[in-house]
Amino acid sequence: MTGPRYTPLAQSLPATVPFVGPETQERLRGARFDARLGANESVFGPSPRAIEAMQQAAGEIWMYGDPENHDLRHALADHHEVTPDHIVVGEGIDGLLGYLVRLVVGPGDPVVTSDGAYPTFNYHVAGFGGILHKVPYSDDQEDPTALIAKAAEVGAKLVYLANPDNPMGSWHRGADIVAALDALPEGCLMVLDEAYLECAPDGTAAPVAADDLRVIRMRTFSKGYGMAGARVGYALGAPSLISAFNKVRNHFGMNRAAQTGALAALRDQTWLADVQQKIGQARRRIGKIAEENGLQPLPSATNFVAIDCGRDGVFAKAVLDALVAQGVFVRMPFAAPQNRCIRVSCGTEADLDAFAAALPVALSVAAGNA
Repeated sequence: MTGPRYTPLAQSLPATVPFVGPETQERLRGARFDARLGANESVFGPSPRAIEAMQQAAGEIWMYGDPENHDLRHALADHHEVTPDHIVVGEGIDGLLGYLVRLVVGPGDPVVTSDGAYPTFNYHVAGFGGILHKVPYSDDQEDPTALIAKAAEVGAKLVYLANPDNPMGSWHRGADIVAALDALPEGCLMVLDEAYLECAPDGTAAPVAADDLRVIRMRTFSKGYGMAGARVGYALGAPSLISAFNKVRNHFGMNRAAQTGALAALRDQTWLADVQQKIGQARRRIGKIAEENGLQPLPSATNFVAIDCGRDGVFAKAVLDALVAQGVFVRMPFAAPQNRCIRVSCGTEADLDAFAAALPVALSVAAGNA
């Protein structure tokens, strides 16, 4: 018996998990985390209206979800003052990135991203045989000018930019990104990941014309809206581009309860405003905890704060490991020099109390092992 006949591309790829989930780590350590501050979820949760809507939808879960996501797309169109033809809904931004790469990238096609930026995008590019070209961060920010210059140099089909950025929490003015598009090479599409936009200051959203074929913008209900487990994302783009998703997307990928919950969450902007206030408070508290321990918090427009541990990636990893050993789940950037930091998600007062208690111990352990 020879087993399945994998494609040459699949045979060439390693088995990769872009993120090791906290559940996996809990199983390995034999205990649950006291503070789950690593996955950039919103511990403040979704709107009670969204919870109620999903509970009511549970009785209808025997039915497939609407394959056109009609009600949610129309509500999102009203919210963004575009038409429903400008919007596609999918299984989180991760799912939509997979569909987009499948549409555009074939074996050997060049794609540009930042070194250390969101690894799931890289995972999809590798999965369809694309060739990644990377540029470094500049002052802990993704560099739109350098990304676009690299795209022109290699003839890239896609260029990925997150604004605000994960893992550093930095951001650019949306108007500056739009101005940079003037240098985008013909036939190159900018993937503008705006997952954290609801956490960011005014002026961060890129004022891109709805029909601009140079850009597709990715949004999610996982962050500010607190629905990471429901997996609801959407993209805004020119209708011809959005229509192309119907060639490859899983039309029944969005379950009925998730669609219903996202619609209710979108309609409760009061809840979102309250969460935004809590995120701001938590960012300030994380920054204060860092400074009390002699560390430097980086400015953040997201629902997490990157904390400069003051040395290199080896030391930051030792700090992270010591936090995890104490039941505080955090993550860190992958690439140098950003990997000198740990990344701490916004949490409740109890979560941050646990972090405050664990951090000095972790720093002492890491210093002793250095």
